[in-house]
Amino acid sequence: MKVKIGIIGPSDSIERIMLVGKEFKNVEMFSFPYTALDEINLIIHNNKGSVDQWMFSGQVPFTYAMSENLLEKNEGGFAELYGSSFLGTLLEVQIKEKKILETVSLDTIRQDRIEMNRNFFSLQAINFHSYSYEGIVPVEDLVSFHQELYENNKIEVAFTCIQAVYRKLKKLNIPCYRVIPSDLAILSTLEILIERAHSLRYRKSQIAILGIEVIHTKASLEEMHYSHKMKIKELELKRLMLRFAEEVNGSFVQFGDGLFFLFTTRGELEWHIEGDSLLQLVEDINIQSGLRVRLGLGFGETVLAAEENVRQAFHHAREEGSSTLVCVNEDREVTEFFGSTEKLSFQSRSLGVEWEEKLKDLAISPTIVSRIKSLAHYYQKDVVTSQDLATWLKSTERNARRILTEMERSGLIKVSGEEQSGHRGRPRKIYKLSFLRIDGKS
Repeated sequence: MKVKIGIIGPSDSIERIMLVGKEFKNVEMFSFPYTALDEINLIIHNNKGSVDQWMFSGQVPFTYAMSENLLEKNEGGFAELYGSSFLGTLLEVQIKEKKILETVSLDTIRQDRIEMNRNFFSLQAINFHSYSYEGIVPVEDLVSFHQELYENNKIEVAFTCIQAVYRKLKKLNIPCYRVIPSDLAILSTLEILIERAHSLRYRKSQIAILGIEVIHTKASLEEMHYSHKMKIKELELKRLMLRFAEEVNGSFVQFGDGLFFLFTTRGELEWHIEGDSLLQLVEDINIQSGLRVRLGLGFGETVLAAEENVRQAFHHAREEGSSTLVCVNEDREVTEFFGSTEKLSFQSRSLGVEWEEKLKDLAISPTIVSRIKSLAHYYQKDVVTSQDLATWLKSTERNARRILTEMERSGLIKVSGEEQSGHRGRPRKIYKLSFLRIDGKS
């Protein structure tokens, strides 16, 4: 199956990219020209499901798409202009002008990239007046930048990466040249996008198993053994799950009383994870069948690996009891979902040699420490009390004190002060989470 690349930009830029990209035999390229930036919204909205990756003609349309949340960073890219593109234009200009340029102006390209080129290619003799920026800058500002420098005799030639700026400078009779992506830069970018498309396709074809586990109470356990009510409720659950299985092209199987597995692929489930439809499924099951359930989602390269991750997700959900949807991916990263936008991710695997040394004699698991680390980043706190930790972990303050005492004993945290608890008794200890900077990571 051919990789599909959508190309967004002005018509002339698209034609050039498509011409260069002809050498890729297993790639289909689709042209999406625009005349105004806001047209990109409709282009991506109408065609997002039809292409694997987006290639933009330059920094401006790519930045616009990112700022409008039209796509993720790994769904597109553009050919950088600071390497062969700029150097090729610089050489071309010096040949045309028949002299070595000493002072020039340049917009768009990042200052650190300009310095990199100057140092690597020994261009210190050329004085660059640069206008680097993040995001989008009005055309008038860029034109004024070049115009002012030229009129004050501070530059000989202007270099711009923006077509509209180039046209206006030409009208003002300012000697200017447009930096456009070189064939080499276009080829390199297309290669990256094609490899990324293959990688994402492989990722989407991974096995995904959605486990559904009924959360039993004493009353529901009695009901399960002594009446048909539980069977009727499970039939309603099955009806809802079979409908969902049809939506995700999956296979639904019962593995025992109150335990069900839905087999599908990662690609089929991903957009359900990004929204809140899985959490809505939990709510629908509860309303329509009267059963409380938890969902465990496991990804893996094989059915066995995915099933192990589902069981790991269930184990974590039972222990923590904080979320009805827990996902464990192929890297054993645990993610708890609390809503369509609220989630918490942390590693359940080994935390490294230094961590293992500090944790080996403790009465708490590495998973708990990893979870506390993620929660500290989530709440942007590096000092905590037992009350804070109890709230984070949804546990008792006594349990939180036990965890903090163990972590202090290992040197992962240290006491940095005390505060009055508002009640009689000892002040509450304040702990500094020094372990956030272990191995130079924060």
